[in-house]
Amino acid sequence: MAKSSVKKKTNATKAGPRKSIAAHVAGASMGLDLRGAGDAVNAVKRGLPIACVDDLRKSLGVSQQIFGRVTNMSERTIVRRKAEPSGRLKADESERVLRIGLLFDRTVAALGGTEQARAWLKAPNWALGGKTPLDFADTEPGAREVENVLGRIEHGVFS
Repeated sequence: MAKSSVKKKTNATKAGPRKSIAAHVAGASMGLDLRGAGDAVNAVKRGLPIACVDDLRKSLGVSQQIFGRVTNMSERTIVRRKAEPSGRLKADESERVLRIGLLFDRTVAALGGTEQARAWLKAPNWALGGKTPLDFADTEPGAREVENVLGRIEHGVFS
């Protein structure tokens, strides 16, 4: 099996504001550098490192309670994963965390910054029936609809 180019970034590379939104790559919010769909698939199958959970929660700027609701992962589950020797999430957990992480990364790129992305994801959106994009993204179809709204914003369509 080919070795994946998924790399866990060190905290040193994450310190301070990013120099450019263009440098905000897929997986950056989780401390990962995903170089394409193949890397993402391999990362999910292998299980994301548990550190990705803390990195993403901090990137989003949400409480453990909100993070747990959006990813359908209880705090107890996260504590158990941290205690396991593998230090990795299970595939289904990885998939849910990756979904939210990639959505956040796309939002950062679309809106021009981390603070703008955080604010937009937490604000009620009429295109999503008044729910926040983050709450709407707690399922795969919901996340795809949030991406559709972002696409309309990127193309200047009122949403």
